[in-house]
Amino acid sequence: MVNNIENRILENDKRAAARLITMLENKDPEGFRILKSVYAKGGNAYVIGITGPPGAGKSTLTDKLVKAYRKKGKRIAIVAVDPTSPFTGGAILGDRVRMNDLNTDKDVFIRSMGARGHLGGISEATSAAVKVLDIFGSDIIFIETVGVGQSEIDIVKNCDTTIMVMVPGLGDDIQAIKAGVMEIGDVFAVNKADRDGSARTAREIEMMLDFNKTLAWRPPVKMVVATENKGVDELVEAIEAHREHMLTSGAFTTRRIQNAKSEVVSLIKERIEQSILDNAHNEDKLSTFSKEIVSRALDPYTVVERLYEEIKDTIHIK
Repeated sequence: MVNNIENRILENDKRAAARLITMLENKDPEGFRILKSVYAKGGNAYVIGITGPPGAGKSTLTDKLVKAYRKKGKRIAIVAVDPTSPFTGGAILGDRVRMNDLNTDKDVFIRSMGARGHLGGISEATSAAVKVLDIFGSDIIFIETVGVGQSEIDIVKNCDTTIMVMVPGLGDDIQAIKAGVMEIGDVFAVNKADRDGSARTAREIEMMLDFNKTLAWRPPVKMVVATENKGVDELVEAIEAHREHMLTSGAFTTRRIQNAKSEVVSLIKERIEQSILDNAHNEDKLSTFSKEIVSRALDPYTVVERLYEEIKDTIHIK
C-alpha cells in the first residue's frame, strides 16, 4: 500500500493522506521519501491559523469558518493540534468531537495531532501535515493550535493568515495581549461577543494596535458569537481582505520565503541536536556527565563543548 501512496494522494485519496501524515508523525524515513517525491505538486492551498488562549472557543469558530468556506465550494482540511496524552502520545481533546457533522463531508479532511510536548502551540509534524494536505488538493487548510497563550508564536511560521481569537471574561485579556502574541495576529476575533466586557476587550486590542504606526496591514478586530454563527461572514471577509493585501503587496511571497527559511533552520537544528544526543546516549556519556555536573566536578558549559567537539567532525561542522 505504501508504494501506491504517491499516486493515490494525487488522486485525492483521504486514506493515503492520513497514512502519509501518520508516517511523518512517526518520523518514518519512507514517509519523507514519499513527501519529497510529490512536493512539487503542492503550493496551491491557502493556510489559515486559528490561535488564542484556552477557552476562547477556537474549535467552534473553526467549525463555523469551515462551513462558510464550504458554501463557497472550497475543499477544506483542518489540522487540530491538541495537548498530548503522557501515556499514549495521542491527542487527548480530539477536536473532531466538536466537528462531528463535518466528518461526513467528503470535501473536508480533519486531522487531530498531539503536540507531543512541543512548545509553540503546534506539533513538530504540523508543517509536514500541511504539505501533505496541500498536495492532497485542499483549497484552504486551517491549523488550530493547542491554546498555550504566550508560546504560540510558531504558528506564524506555518500560516498565510493568522487569526487571533480573544474572549472577554478570562481575567487576563490585556495580559495575553502584552505578552507578545499581539504581534502574530493578522485578524483579531473577539469571540463570545454577547458577554459583558466584549466591547472593552475589542477596545484594548484596538489601543494596542494604535501603538504600532508602521503596520502595512492594520489587523481588523471583529466581534463574533461562534455558537450562534454571528459575525462569521464578516470574519471571512476580513480574512479574504488580508489575503488580497498579501497577494497584491508581495507580502505573500515574502512570508512564504521567510517561513521556508525558518523551517530549514529548524530542521537543521533538529538534525544536529539528534546527532549530538545520539552520540551522548550511545556511550552513556550523558548520565555520567550529568552526575558530574550535580557534584560540581564539571559545569554544563564544558560538557556541551566536549559533546559538540566530539560530534562536529562527524557532521562536518567547522
